[in-house]
Amino acid sequence: MAVSGFEGFEKRLELHFFGDDPMGLRRLSFKTLDHILAAVQCRVVSAVGNAHFDAYVLSESSLFLYPDKLVIKTCGTTGLLHSVPLLLHHAAALGLKLLRCKYTRGSFIFPNAQLSPHTSFKEEVFFLEKNLPASLRHRKARVLPSHSSRHKWHVYSASSKADDFTGGPITVEVCMTELDRTVADRFFRWPGEAGMSGHEAGREMTRRAGIADAAGPRAFICEFAFDPCGYSMNGLHADRYSTIHVTPEEGYSYASYECVLTEESEIQTLLNKVNAVFRPGVMSVSVTGGPETCIEKITGMSCRSRASETFSGAGVVTYQTFVTEMEEEWSSA
Repeated sequence: MAVSGFEGFEKRLELHFFGDDPMGLRRLSFKTLDHILAAVQCRVVSAVGNAHFDAYVLSESSLFLYPDKLVIKTCGTTGLLHSVPLLLHHAAALGLKLLRCKYTRGSFIFPNAQLSPHTSFKEEVFFLEKNLPASLRHRKARVLPSHSSRHKWHVYSASSKADDFTGGPITVEVCMTELDRTVADRFFRWPGEAGMSGHEAGREMTRRAGIADAAGPRAFICEFAFDPCGYSMNGLHADRYSTIHVTPEEGYSYASYECVLTEESEIQTLLNKVNAVFRPGVMSVSVTGGPETCIEKITGMSCRSRASETFSGAGVVTYQTFVTEMEEEWSSA
């Protein structure tokens, strides 16, 4: 593993609001968003929207704005939680009241490179506790373990109500490391792509990596390629989003996939498609919102661990890790 490099593992923040304006958060101006993102230390590189929500590809991951919900995830050494007080301020100006908050992340590859308030999960929880309104009185922080100390799932939730919001959409968050080198090479700019824009080179990466297989045939894909390597995309289909981010450098290669589903039965097929696209050595999967989930197997991979916990305002969070069967055989020898 490299001594230092780009941190692929994202920090993810989800906020839900209540208000009377049908446009809600979508009224936030680009100038306001730019101000908020500057505090995080990232910027918008591409934007698209439909009748249901707006999707932004960021210089470090993605932002999704619905009238009553936002999801922002950022990688690298960004200070995602610095956005919280600013978001709450601007949401209040729109007449919106915060109902619940969820913050999640995996285990950083380079934890010592992170800046405050992300130097530890304890510090992150302290920052959230200090900046969230007292009306979100049902709060819980947990670290879900795995088979390896290198892979843990950190979850913090705060809600104005004690119920677990089961029966809503299901959020699937996938983190992948040790990408197949042939796959990783597809996310470097190839000869002839040096002069392309980020959008043009991104379309080429989408095509050669078979991203549409994971995003779904009906999704509208907005992608962006970085220079000399790296890839981000947001997929939009009606009121559902998907998003992919890839850091392909050898020694700390990483890819993430996230989407919203309506049926638990969709998860297994989806994960097999994602695995076929990226062929990681290790995959971790977090499922939030449905009943307690148990993914028995992903094609070519074996489940090494499973943990779950119930959170007010989020429901059951299930966290599982998988390794390639070849690695499983090697570690058992």
